[in-house]
Amino acid sequence: MVWGCVAARRWHGSLAGIVGVVATVVVATSSPAEAARRRHRAPAYSPPYAAMVVDAKTGRTLHAENEDAPRIPASLTKVMTLYLLFEQLERGRMQLDTNLKVSAYAASQAPSKLGLRPGSTIEVEDAIKALVTKSANDVAVAVAENIAGSESEFAQMMTAKARALGMSRTTFHNANGLPSSPPNITTARDLTILGRAIQDRFPRYYSYFSTRVFHYAGRAMPNHNKLLGRVEGVDGIKTGYTRASGFNLITSAKSEGRHVVAVVLGGRSGASRDQIMASLVREQLPRAYAGARTAPVVAEAPSQDRPKPAVVAEAPRSRPSDEAPVETTAAIPRVTPAKAEVAQAAPTAPIAKPLDLSNIRPVVASASGSTATPSNLRWVQGPQPTQRAETAPREVVASIAPVPVRATVESAVDARTDGKNARAGRTVVAKADAKAEPEAKSIARPSGWIIQLGATEDEGKAKDILAEAKAKSRGVLAKAEPFTEKVTKGNATLYRARFSGFEADSAQAACKALKRSGFSCFATRG
Repeated sequence: MVWGCVAARRWHGSLAGIVGVVATVVVATSSPAEAARRRHRAPAYSPPYAAMVVDAKTGRTLHAENEDAPRIPASLTKVMTLYLLFEQLERGRMQLDTNLKVSAYAASQAPSKLGLRPGSTIEVEDAIKALVTKSANDVAVAVAENIAGSESEFAQMMTAKARALGMSRTTFHNANGLPSSPPNITTARDLTILGRAIQDRFPRYYSYFSTRVFHYAGRAMPNHNKLLGRVEGVDGIKTGYTRASGFNLITSAKSEGRHVVAVVLGGRSGASRDQIMASLVREQLPRAYAGARTAPVVAEAPSQDRPKPAVVAEAPRSRPSDEAPVETTAAIPRVTPAKAEVAQAAPTAPIAKPLDLSNIRPVVASASGSTATPSNLRWVQGPQPTQRAETAPREVVASIAPVPVRATVESAVDARTDGKNARAGRTVVAKADAKAEPEAKSIARPSGWIIQLGATEDEGKAKDILAEAKAKSRGVLAKAEPFTEKVTKGNATLYRARFSGFEADSAQAACKALKRSGFSCFATRG
């Protein structure tokens, strides 16, 4: 009996102690101070948002929100990786069945990944599909290393290409978009430029972005872009996600002759991002122009300067995600690539100096496509004239639909000395037949001021640029002399499309008029 009473007292005492402990814990965890501390340890997920929709036919902005604010692209980075890979295919340096070697570094990348082993290989076509659908980080690095030798060198090429395309606020530090310090940085506006450029430049390869399922090594990997087949008109292109960036998407949509490119950055979830994009496409696509395209396509503008990193606050480092959310302009000129070695990036504030070349022989547009310009030219840097920001020369690589130019060729040689630098030049002048332009005068190396419209690897296209510009100039170029100028650096050769015969004021006025007609242009001393 005594024992029972003692046991009962002990049980009740233990129970009271347990209840007290539980009550203390409940009070402690529910106190405002503790709740605040818990919130501080786990901040609310709030990625910065930005969006933009551009009419691809006119270059008109249909919607914009924080479009120029710096953002982390995450796996949207891989669109530029694919741009440079497509460039290798276009130039014949790689084929779709070329085997890419996989290094230990590439194989070690964090998911999402294909799981490639060090020392293995993957064909280019499989690499493309793996990037488009699975957004494979190991494949992106393998592509970078096979093209540039190292990912860091490839990232410099990516930044150079971005600046050449006019993506002035974009800087890349890796090929796959995984978190890095400093991080890859871009803007919604810059990504609309890239989304348009990759379609215009590589229509044959752009179709890979519509791949629904990628079959590889016995696995079926669906595309992370869930708008394909669900939103009318959507034909690609790429998704992206890290915690620091939020859920990102570039989309292209076409319907009833209309075409828009849209970007959403910083979605709070894959589903909400997709919903926002679907709404933008449905609202803005009907507003797009349904007629013939009026905007020239995106142009590459090579510069002699190396890319300079963008100055932005370092974003918080975040862990890459392995879930499905891992992963897709204003009037812009048309794309035809310069050699990758030449298309180096301009500084963030693109006030570039004109290239001053020695022993250049200008060539007036002719139908023959031949040139007397030697290929072993020397690249010489000399003093440059001061340029205002709005007329700062940017060598634009462009290609415009052919316009027939019929001419025969005569040549004349002269030399000109200017201050400290002696520069020799040779001019081949076009003498048009009855159906072509009036006969051009034989001139020595152009003096006074000249204007440049673009530069292309194809001399015939440079001549077409000149012919179309003259046809659309409404008399501004009536007395100007058209000529092409061959520029060689290493294995890269470009043909500049230029007009001579201006005074300083008339050159600036002609450029402004040409820009209103959709041409890129800068004025400089001859």
